[in-house]
Amino acid sequence: MHHSLSWRPLSREDAKASADLLNAIETVDRIGENYTEEDTLQELIDPYADLERASLAAFDGDVMAGFMKIRHKPSADEVHRVFLDGGVHPAYRRRGLGTALVEAGVAAAKVVHALHHPSSKLVVDVNRPEHIAGLAELVRSQGFTPVRYFQRMEHPLGAVDAPAIPGGFAVEPWSERNDEDFRTVRNEAYRDYWGAVPMPVDLWRNKITNQTFRPEVSFLLREAATGAPVGVLVTMCWEADTEATGIRDAHFMVIGTVREYRKRGLAGALMGHALRAAEGQGYDRASLNVDSADPAGAFGVFEKAGFEPKMRYVRWALEA
Repeated sequence: MHHSLSWRPLSREDAKASADLLNAIETVDRIGENYTEEDTLQELIDPYADLERASLAAFDGDVMAGFMKIRHKPSADEVHRVFLDGGVHPAYRRRGLGTALVEAGVAAAKVVHALHHPSSKLVVDVNRPEHIAGLAELVRSQGFTPVRYFQRMEHPLGAVDAPAIPGGFAVEPWSERNDEDFRTVRNEAYRDYWGAVPMPVDLWRNKITNQTFRPEVSFLLREAATGAPVGVLVTMCWEADTEATGIRDAHFMVIGTVREYRKRGLAGALMGHALRAAEGQGYDRASLNVDSADPAGAFGVFEKAGFEPKMRYVRWALEA
């Protein structure tokens, strides 16, 4: 079945082969994800991706036919949710590679779980758009069940009509000086988000302030009287997506308000500020992903701001 393929863990030297594979997958699955070599390298050097113990790739010569990798969490309470990511090149599908990679991923998740959070309960998560052909059958066959749904939402830019920042609050763009305030507010705001854990500095630098980060469209909201940081919005943009589609998309990766300041319209006002800034800087569209079951009602907030649902993701989970 896999006799012509060679198997080994991923390494940072696989950035180009990984980008080639993911871009080949995009031509068939159409999930809106295009990659440069720099993008895939950023994922390969993730401080919480143990490539040696928890990744595997199949190669046909120099071509990556498929891969999986596990990302463990920097911290865990009762439950340690690890992410299983992966994919199979369209030319190599229907040969059992996906099954082999998922099985290897679950086994690898148990290894890194035992190393980092052995006293917590292990759950392996797969998060993918629901329309990908064959994916539901594959993960169901391995015991995964759907536990959550997320929506990608989009907002075309042009004559943005959004509320202004309310009195008593001031907004400022990202800078090296306030970077730690950005991270602190994100961690505080996401405390009650399903599946979220605090981001330590190393993960923040890898996942947020990397080459896709757009500081000029990323904003911090402060209470004027106290100077306390109370809200945050972080924007990213993937050059590979712009090149592939011709659309400059401002992706709102992080949007959050600390708990004591919710229900005051601050998130909507901060989003309006960011939408106007993105429009003024020549972006064509804004986008974000939202938990459909978010108890804070974020889905409604984003709809009110003019975002429309475009693609649904399924979070599949396996209690391992």
